[in-house]
Amino acid sequence: MGTEFDLVFEGGGAKGSVFVGAIEEFERRGHTARRFVGTSAGAITATLMAAGYKAPAMLQATTETTKEGKPRFATFMDIAAKFASEEIKNSLTYTIFRKIDLPLVPESTEEWLDKQLMKRLMKIDAYREIFSFVERGGLYAGDAFIDWLREKLDARISGLGNLNFREFARQTNSDLSVVASDTSSHDMLILNSRTAPDCPVAWGVRMSMSIPFLWQEVRWQKDWGTYRGKDITGHTIVDGGVLSNFPIYYLTSDDDEVQAVMGSIDPDACPNLGLLIDETITVSGAPAKAEKTGSAGTDEGLLDHVTRLKTIQRVTRILDTLTDAHDRSAIAAHEDEVCRLPAKGYGTTEFDMSGKRLEALIAAGREAMKNHLDTRGF
Repeated sequence: MGTEFDLVFEGGGAKGSVFVGAIEEFERRGHTARRFVGTSAGAITATLMAAGYKAPAMLQATTETTKEGKPRFATFMDIAAKFASEEIKNSLTYTIFRKIDLPLVPESTEEWLDKQLMKRLMKIDAYREIFSFVERGGLYAGDAFIDWLREKLDARISGLGNLNFREFARQTNSDLSVVASDTSSHDMLILNSRTAPDCPVAWGVRMSMSIPFLWQEVRWQKDWGTYRGKDITGHTIVDGGVLSNFPIYYLTSDDDEVQAVMGSIDPDACPNLGLLIDETITVSGAPAKAEKTGSAGTDEGLLDHVTRLKTIQRVTRILDTLTDAHDRSAIAAHEDEVCRLPAKGYGTTEFDMSGKRLEALIAAGREAMKNHLDTRGF
């Protein structure tokens, strides 16, 4: 007979695919979950499980490809198709253009030239990436992810993808919490049916996985209601991993602050299981990561050149550091409840990993969970 656990999933971007193998083994033994907590990639897994997804369906979603044969996850790095004219007019690029004075050229002609140049630039994918990075805090729009998550939730229960946290809890009879970071108020947000009942779940997860500099920041909308009774309309929200990438503390503590956001639930009533992505553990049988190639004459080539810019390389290293450096004291205090999932050599932004690399990662997660549960006697 299986055991009921409280589950917490770490963030880690593309490395989160390792969760699928771990959940396969978890479910194979008949175990279930009472509460689901997740950050970033962990928020995606937590949400799908809370919606009733089982490991086989999660595996199918993880390995899904487009009609061109590319990983569906790679589409999450979607370049914004367009920007509002007012946003372009108020942008840093346009401001710089307007400050350039062309000798002997009338002001009206200069303004026309500036607008034409901006129009031409906006037709270039690589430039829209940079524009998005500067003006919206991230290279990619994140719209494709929202569409994907709503699609998956609706496939489980019709209309589930558009529900808020209150409605989601009622419909699924589950207790889901996702972690995000409010950079306007410098606060951690634990989004669930108690703290943000009117916030759409899909947008809650989108905020939680909004890795800084990679995806555009999210502005809290007025119709999302309040957070713990406070109006945070207009606040800028990003990846929960900025403040807590492995929020196991919210499952283990019974202090008043935790109870206020997690509810009056006895944390000791069932065991905890933390799924931690460990970049120091080798993934057995994983093929080497393929080097990106491309020519400057194609859109793919332009993107490839952009990702090789030193600025973007620095950002990528920061992203990997962010997902490694949090919650160490909490992990140390609950080490026996933490299943360490191998991910050495896998990147946070490696959403286009090959099928064989993905298979090796999932298999490593399966084996790690087997060993962990055996050690604990579950």
